[in-house]
Amino acid sequence: MASTSIPKTMKGVLIEKTGGVEVLLWKEDLPVPHPKEGEVLVKNEFIGINYIDTYFRTGLYSAPKPEILGREAEGTIVSTGPGNLYGLKEGDRVVWLGTSAYAEYSAVPAAKSHKIPQELEPGVAAAALLQGLTALTLIREAYLVKKGEWILVHAAAGGVGLWLCQLLKAVGARTIGTSSNAAKLQLAKDNGAEVVINYKDEAEGFAAKVKEITGGEGVAAVFDSTGKAQFENDLEVVKRCGTVVSFGNSSGAVPPFPIARLSAKNIKLLRPTLFNYIYTREEFEKYCAELFDFIIKDKLNVKIHEIYPLKDIARAHTDIEGRGTSGKLLLKP
Repeated sequence: MASTSIPKTMKGVLIEKTGGVEVLLWKEDLPVPHPKEGEVLVKNEFIGINYIDTYFRTGLYSAPKPEILGREAEGTIVSTGPGNLYGLKEGDRVVWLGTSAYAEYSAVPAAKSHKIPQELEPGVAAAALLQGLTALTLIREAYLVKKGEWILVHAAAGGVGLWLCQLLKAVGARTIGTSSNAAKLQLAKDNGAEVVINYKDEAEGFAAKVKEITGGEGVAAVFDSTGKAQFENDLEVVKRCGTVVSFGNSSGAVPPFPIARLSAKNIKLLRPTLFNYIYTREEFEKYCAELFDFIIKDKLNVKIHEIYPLKDIARAHTDIEGRGTSGKLLLKP
């Protein structure tokens, strides 16, 4: 079914080649997509920006070009394709994961679209979805965090970092958060980190500091989105039979290393991606429902750094890459 009010063209951001922010091209004549089997067409109202978007822009992660970036948004279903739509219909307010979000309209899989609870204000679902699901599946699947355990979170004032701090506190863990300046460290504390460490000022004694905090034992798990910069510290501070979860590359990719190094403490090392934890419709629905339940019942702080006009996408990418942001960056078509 399709609404007669849907235009033929739309505004959006296209990239035709990889590179810096200069490859983000503002377009006003992109064709509005048509929903295929199992898809819904969503008029986007808020679009989420994630660090992974910069990986596809620069070419660190490959994807066919030309390409419309963006992995998540919230909006209203304006038309539907044939097939199983999991009960979704025109007029439903949904949040979705997929591709081609940097545009006024996106045709997205119904299987990865979730009806937004009425209790959530506009923008909250888009600000929460990808980063919130990432954090939630990390503490449920990558390492099942238990009450009272010490957990280390790098970049604790970043998008996923703030979610981890809040969720870890909600499940009763004790969190050590790292960041690079006093303002970010305070933000991490305000969102649930019990202890914070400035990894720049305390670079030399970082491992010793973590061991001191944990009574010499080390942490049960490390959640590290930085990649290369903190990897050696991660192996040092994790306890015997502990887990290192490396889930990002903001400082560069972790270089190859001899796997036998893990045997010194029987360390478990993972490099997970969110989408393998929400592969099925059932998994996606389960974790969406749990995430929004945390937000509503535990009154989690869904921090939004700034809402940028979609046309200002280059400034938004510059900001997220400059490490001067904390919380979620959103786009408004």
